[in-house]
Amino acid sequence: MKNTTLATYLLLSVVVSLFISAPLSAENGKQALISIVIDDIGYRLHEDLRAIGLPGQVAFAIMPHSPHAGQMSALANELGKDVLLHLPMQATSDDKNRFLGPGALTLQMTHSEFIQVLDSSLRSVPHASGVNNHMGSLLTRHPGHMAWLMESLKSRNKYYLDSVTSNRSVAINVAREMALPHLRRDVFLDNIQNDEKIETQFDELISIAKRKGYAIAIGHPYPETMSVLSRKLLLLDKIGVKLISPRDMLARKKGTASLHKISLQK
Repeated sequence: MKNTTLATYLLLSVVVSLFISAPLSAENGKQALISIVIDDIGYRLHEDLRAIGLPGQVAFAIMPHSPHAGQMSALANELGKDVLLHLPMQATSDDKNRFLGPGALTLQMTHSEFIQVLDSSLRSVPHASGVNNHMGSLLTRHPGHMAWLMESLKSRNKYYLDSVTSNRSVAINVAREMALPHLRRDVFLDNIQNDEKIETQFDELISIAKRKGYAIAIGHPYPETMSVLSRKLLLLDKIGVKLISPRDMLARKKGTASLHKISLQK
């Protein structure tokens, strides 16, 4: 009798383990999830306001020390939308680095300078619950500087979203090692500012989400991007996709990871 009970328990454990550890995907009967972050908020009031008026849980990454940083952060927060600090980081190209703006982190900084600049940038964007990189194709390759960043974010209870401006970025690996909540961008919506191209990228976002269970896109407050999103976001229910905030995405991923860990322990 005991052997029969044990065998039944083991069989059920295997079945439950397989179910729990399965990827979060629409194919497994769960709704596909997406998050969308609009970068470069804070410099163009009209465009910023139109972006913040998008329907649903679109998140906004605000440039530090920008003219409208405080106003846009407060408005987005009041509307219940996620706010991120869009943190400038050194790029590989000197041409790009000319446009980093105030609050940029560079390889030339000492640890003390790095933390001071980061703290000042965070103060300039109230309500920021997370950080993503603006440029950073050089800095995100360097484990030491990424460790400074992740350690500081962890102490301030912030999460990190890797914009993945370099395929050599080590940011996610360092965040994972430090047990810092983290996300990774899957799709750029508008590297090409053309309605048709943006729609193609949006469709790619949906395709990834349905295959993987979730996906994250980054866009900008371009008129073309706003036009496409204003239309596409209203159709998500019909195609079985749900837009959630990055913080909710982290909570879903954390829950799935915890369940997966439990299933392996069984």
